[in-house]
Parts: sequence; structure tokens; C-alpha cells
Amino acid sequence: MAKKRNRKKATSTQPKTSRFTFSKQNKIILGSLGMLLSVALCIAFVSFFFTWQQDQSLLSEFSDRNAQAENWLNKFGASVSYLFIYKGFGIAAFIFIYLFFLTGLHWFIGLDKKKLVNRWVWGLLAILWFSVFFGFFAAKAPLLGGVVGYEINDFLQDYIGKIGVILLLLFGFIIFAVKKLKVTPEKIGTQFAGMREGMRRDLNRMKRDNPAGENTEEPVIRTTANDSPSPFEVALENKEKENTGSGYSRIDKTSDVDIENSFEIKIAGQDEDEIRPTSHTSAKEEKHDDIRMEIKKIEEEKEETDILSDKLVQDFGEFDPKLELGNYQFPPLDLLVDHGGQSGITINQEELEENKNSIVETLKQYKIDISQIKATIGPTVTLYEIVPAAGVRISKIKNLEDDIALSLAALGIRIIAPIPGKGTIGIEVPNKNPTTVSMRSVIASTRFHNAEMELPIALGKNISNETFVVDLAKMPHLLMAGATGQGKSVGLNAILTSLLYKKHPAEVKFVLVDPKKVELTLFNKIERHYLAKLPDTEEAIITDNNKVINTLNSLCIEMDNRYELLKDAMVRNIKEYNTKFKARKLNPNNGHKFLPYIVLVVDEFADLIMTAGKEVETPIARLAQLARAIGIHLIIATQRPSVNVITGIIKANFPARIAFRVTSKIDSRTILDSQGADQLIGRGDMLYTQGNDLVRLQCAFVDTPEVSKITDFIGSQKAYPDAHLLPEYVGEESGTGLDVDPGERDALFKEAAEVIVIAQQGSASLLQRKLKLGYNRAGRIIDQLEAAGIVGPFEGSKARQVLIADTYALEQFFNNEQGNGA
Repeated sequence: MAKKRNRKKATSTQPKTSRFTFSKQNKIILGSLGMLLSVALCIAFVSFFFTWQQDQSLLSEFSDRNAQAENWLNKFGASVSYLFIYKGFGIAAFIFIYLFFLTGLHWFIGLDKKKLVNRWVWGLLAILWFSVFFGFFAAKAPLLGGVVGYEINDFLQDYIGKIGVILLLLFGFIIFAVKKLKVTPEKIGTQFAGMREGMRRDLNRMKRDNPAGENTEEPVIRTTANDSPSPFEVALENKEKENTGSGYSRIDKTSDVDIENSFEIKIAGQDEDEIRPTSHTSAKEEKHDDIRMEIKKIEEEKEETDILSDKLVQDFGEFDPKLELGNYQFPPLDLLVDHGGQSGITINQEELEENKNSIVETLKQYKIDISQIKATIGPTVTLYEIVPAAGVRISKIKNLEDDIALSLAALGIRIIAPIPGKGTIGIEVPNKNPTTVSMRSVIASTRFHNAEMELPIALGKNISNETFVVDLAKMPHLLMAGATGQGKSVGLNAILTSLLYKKHPAEVKFVLVDPKKVELTLFNKIERHYLAKLPDTEEAIITDNNKVINTLNSLCIEMDNRYELLKDAMVRNIKEYNTKFKARKLNPNNGHKFLPYIVLVVDEFADLIMTAGKEVETPIARLAQLARAIGIHLIIATQRPSVNVITGIIKANFPARIAFRVTSKIDSRTILDSQGADQLIGRGDMLYTQGNDLVRLQCAFVDTPEVSKITDFIGSQKAYPDAHLLPEYVGEESGTGLDVDPGERDALFKEAAEVIVIAQQGSASLLQRKLKLGYNRAGRIIDQLEAAGIVGPFEGSKARQVLIADTYALEQFFNNEQGNGA
């Protein structure tokens, strides 16, 4: 994968729109405006406290240019200050200055949005609290609490009284102290303990620092009324005498303190349990008592990943996958042609009346009365909703489908009995002059432009002329079928065009399979922008059926690799994974990377099934069953919706289906599980279902020159160094037709040899049936068996001759080969 280059991020140019985009320049402008506005409010608020009385009479004369206010910002400052301070929150309005300045700073240099929102919430709560506080304790000073504070106090006192207001203010202060200042009872206790310890140290220091001439003798403890000396005093005097007679010339005051502290003081009348021993501190220890010891507290380590990811997001912002192609511009709407014109749907009143009369007349012939009829005009089809009279059975109207078509002399009559969610019966009648739905009209629609979807697709317009937009990520796979020339290739181009107009090259990649070799070749120009391919492959668009097998198996490997990444990241789908990766919580050194969506498009699936069989169906089924969560989505189109092409496994994993016009009811039931596709009128008229009701749509028309202009516009811009590379897949089959080297034989060579020897029939069709292989692989194995001498040469329509008689001889053949190889 190419390394990202550090380059200044530029805003990608969307299709023309009136919506304001917050580019980096716009953010700087808004940030400057916010900071300058805060400075203006500060000047106005400060001057208001000195000039508000003089400016009271000018508030009603704001439009008078000759009137001059005393405020430093003239009438603007007087009006804004009057609104915020007097009519608003009083002196607490100064907090707005801080909030506006902080918001401007956020836009100017790009701070964290979560912190900004958090400060706004606490700032507004503080404004309200201070306004109520000053409104309660300084009700006579309107500039301190403002009208808001006074009114709130008046309201609260009517219900909870003054004591209740005080308790409410105290509760608000406790909330602020606990949530913002992190005040806890443990911290308060620790603070008081530290104060007591400091006082004790100060007292000890004062004792040690007494001057030399000060009397440091402790007061004598007397326990009797006549002040007779206690036993402790007598013992102390005798001890001093003994020390003097033993050669001590003198006893200094420090020694007296040491001797005194070495005894236990027992006062008469106290129990032994109440005796408090004094500290046995030596002179050496007390000498160093004044040296302060610094205690270093080691804090516990926090989670490094959270700290690192938050710091990276603060320093560099979230990871932007579009940065390498930051100057990429989306194709403009001017590249698309408005085929339908600007007039829209033309209402032919005569045609509507004629069809209505024909429907009513036909139903009356069969004694079916109608109480009401309503017409909804679409671009191709008009829906007539009828309400039958009481007692009429719906099945009678449903059986008259061919009779109504005969009376209207029109093809494509479809009866919906009843319309889901309504108490009516629908009769769809094609318009005589259908309107073309252009791709430009659906791309420019508000519904598509504002679609909050991962992979939005604008299919066309429904019978109510509304743009029909679906999300490919929610489908999660799409199956398209229809007869030749009914609009499948145009539908594929409409799907691809929708994604090109909505998704950046870093967000989606296409794997295009085109067995017809001519339908998708225009997208070669955007190979290095949007396409994905196998390594060492010249062209990204796959036209060779042999390469399709390797590509599908490579996608299976990519699917397994992505699931491993999701498991390591502990997320469930690609959207959560990419969100976590953008927040820099996943380390690229561990193999994590931004995962683009991959859309596999197969233009003719029946041709692949004919040539490759199970080798194509198996990986397609695996991808359809498992690939939704990791962002790989399949779009398969075929012109032959038979049961051997659209098998039960395929249908079970493709709930979203599109049916263009088919030739028989059997094909309609195969693709839709119901009839209706055989009654369409062709040219983009289609039925869409996602596992529930059928919706009739007119597919958007995008012509080949329009697709060519779009791909030219995208291809002319700066691209990635190469197309998105899929994992390398090593095929099981050998690369040559007549390989003699046993090491290059097919993995199923021995099994195929046993099948041929047991059946004594050397044909590729036998291997296809027994081993469930495609024709090409079975033919290559037959050629390898011929090179090894197990079967004879090709003999036209006859089966090849088997040159080994039985399995025992075959085993001896393989043993001899191993012996010669050794």
C-alpha cells in the first residue's frame, strides 16, 4: 500500500449546491468573528455599568441615526448590554464573553468539539446559577441578577420558599464542586490531616529554636495539696546527684530534656492503661529533625492506548483517508444530459379520461361496480386506484387482467390487488408518451443529495415521480435479471454513476467482471482511482473467465483477513472499525488500516456458470453469506434467470432483486418469486424488491457518452500510484496443458486418474460430473493425464482410451513415478 504523503487537506468539491461548506478558510473566518465578538461584548458590558442610566431613554430610538448613546459601542453596545445584563442574567452575562471567545478559538485553531460542548453546558448552568444567586441575595440591585434571576427567584419562592431556594443553590454548588473540582470527603479529610500535621511540626520547631537564656525546664508536676515533691521529682534529683559525683562537670539543658524524656510519667490516681509513654528520641535523631524530607508520590499508570489515541487526535485530528487525494473533485452535474427536458411529466387529460372510461366499462361488463377511482401519473406508467363497491371479490378483478389489457389496447397492464397499506386495487397502465428519466434529475434531487447512507444508489423514479434511493450496504447484495436489451447494462451504469457522484476514491473500490468485454470498458480510465485488481494483472476489468475464479477466491481471502482485523479491533462491522481507526485507536503497525468498501459487479453471471460452474458458484455463495459485515457487496446481472443459473443458494443470500422485462412468467417467478416482470414494457421499466413488496420503477437513463465524460473527468485528476491490490491467490490448476513434471500437476490429478480408471472412460465431462469442476479445468486435467500416459490422445467425438487397466496398476504407476523421482 502506498504511503500517505503529508499534504495539506483540501476540501473535495461536491456537485454544485447552495449548501455552505465549512472549509478551513471558513473556519478561520468564523473563529475570528467569534473572538472579535467576545471582545466587543466585553467592552459593551463593562461600559454599561457606568452609562446604563443615561442610555435608558435611547433604547427605543435605535433606528434614529442622530441619537448618540454613552456606551463605548454606542447604540449597539447599549442595546446588547441591556438585553444580556438587565433583561437577561445580570453580571453572570460576562460568562457569555468567555464562551464566545472559546468557540471562536475552537474554529480558529481546531480544538476538540467534545470539550467545547462540555464547557458550553457548564457555562450555561453557571450563568443560571449566578443569576439566581444574585437575584436572591441582591434583589434590590437589578444589574447583578437581571430580570431572569429575579423572575426565577420569585417563581421558586412561591413554591419552595426562601429556605428551599437556599438549599437548591447549595445543591447546585455541590454538583459543581463534585463534578468539576473533583471534591470528595476523602480529599477534605486528607487536607485537614495535613493542616494538623503542619501545626504539630511548627510547635516542635518553636521548642527547638528557643533562645539559650530562656528557661526550658518543664514545670514540676504536683499531685498533693501541700505541694510536696512527688516520687518522680525525688528520683530525678537523686539521679542528678549521682551524675555529678561520677565526674560529670555539668549537665546542660539538652541533657536534662533527654533524661526527662527517657522516663515515663505516672500521675497518682491513674491506671496503668492510661499511662502515655513519651517519645524515645535520641539527641542524634533530634539534631536532624529540622531537615525536611521530600516524599515523591508515584501515580499509577493509565492505559497507554487511550492516552496516546486522545493525544494524537488532539495534536493531528482524526485520521483522514481522503488526505492523499485531498484535491480530488467530484464530477459536476454538467457532465450529465437532461434527457427528459425541463418540462417534466406531461399530463394528457384525454388519455386519462379514455383509460378511465375503458376500465369502468370493462368492469361493468362483468357486473363489477366501482365507488371511486383515482389516477397517479408516473414517468412511464399511470396508476389507477379503484375502490370496488361493497361485496365485490378481489379475485374477480384480478382475473380480468387480460380483458382490461384488451380493452385498453396496451401492453404491460399490471393489477395490484390489493395495494399494500391501502384499501384500494391498483391498475398500472403504460403511458402512450412515456417520459425519459435522466440520470441528471435523480443525481440533482434533494433525496439523493441529502441521503445519509453508506453506499447510496439512485435507481430512478417510482410511479409517483419521486426519486428512489436505496443503500447498497443495507441490501446487502443485489441481483439483476432481464431479457436482452431491456436495460440491465444501463442499470449497472446508473448504479456505478451514483457511487461515483457520492463516494471518494478512498471510500469505495470496484471489482468489475465483464465477460462480454464491451460493457464496462469505459471504467478503465478510473483504474487508479476506484478499481481493484489482483497483483501482476495488466487490466483491472476482468474479461477472462479463468481470472474471474482467482479474483473471487482472492476476495474470499480479503474477507477472511478483514474479519481477523475486526476481531482484533473488537468491533462487529466495517463502519465501527473505520470509526475506531479514524479516532487513532488502532495501531497501523499491528496491520490495521482504513478499509474501503468493495463492490463486485458481474455483468453476465450465466456465462460464468456455463464455463466455470462450481468454481464460481462456491466463492460467490461464500461472499454473499459472510461478506456484508466487512464491506464487500455483490451486484450480479444476468439475462437468463433460470434455476441452474440463479440457484437456491444464490437466491437465499440476495434478498434485494431487480427484474427488468422477461419473456415468461417462469422467469419472473425465478427472479422475484412472483409474476409481474413478464408484464413490463421494457426500456428501463423494472420491478424492485428487498424481501417485501414489489415497487415499480423507471430506471434512470445514463448514456455511454455521459459515462465517458465522467470517467474522463475523474481520470484526468491526480490518482493513486496503482489500483487497489487484492490479496494474491495461487490457483489449484496447473498452468500448461501438457505438463510432464509431476510437481506442476493439478491438485486433483490423482483423484481424476482414479475416476477415469474406474470408469474406463477418458472424458472431460465425466470429471465435471464426478468432481464438480468447470469445463476448462477438467480439460486441462485430461491433457495432463494424456501427458502422463494414463489416457490416450484425442479421438474426436469418441471418449479417450484408458491405458491403465485397474486401480492396482494405477497405484503401481504412481509408485514407479515416485521411485524415479527419488
